[in-house]
Amino acid sequence: MMKTYRKQHFDVANVRRLLEPGPVVLVSSAWQGKQNIMTMGWHMMIGFTPALFGCYIDESNHSYEMVTQSGECVINLPTADLLEQVIGIGNCSGADTNKFERFGLTSVPAEDVAAPLIGECYASLECRLADAHPNPNHPLFVWEVVRAHVASTPKLPKTLHYRGDGEFMVSGREIATLQRYPDQRR
Repeated sequence: MMKTYRKQHFDVANVRRLLEPGPVVLVSSAWQGKQNIMTMGWHMMIGFTPALFGCYIDESNHSYEMVTQSGECVINLPTADLLEQVIGIGNCSGADTNKFERFGLTSVPAEDVAAPLIGECYASLECRLADAHPNPNHPLFVWEVVRAHVASTPKLPKTLHYRGDGEFMVSGREIATLQRYPDQRR
């Protein structure tokens, strides 16, 4: 028998805590000989072919100028063992901190962009800016993934998901596999 839930009113300002789109990522950037990393929890996949990744980066963030000037970045997928680094990176500014050095992370040269990969991350996606749309709150950046680097194991890494107010959860356990048949359509 399926479980039903008794629900109560919930503050709509906090629904994002229920609907966060995906794992926390570390965005690495490079501009004029400097590198930076920022922690990002708000992002979304918005295209398949080409692979398009959308995110907001506030103008007050040090990475904003680096990615707008270079038109490039790397989206790095950290695993749960990097929780302290993820939080620390998000709580300091690259304007006055070399985050690679401070958090003991390895800057690995990318193949197609100037921004570095983070060696300790499970996956790194090299991106070029495809489009940027200003809006009254934040500019929406649309990145095209031009090269992907992904570890062969584990199959399902334990990734971090930010729920707001300093609360994280971990995913990485497969609960079911959808089987597709050749004649099945979506």
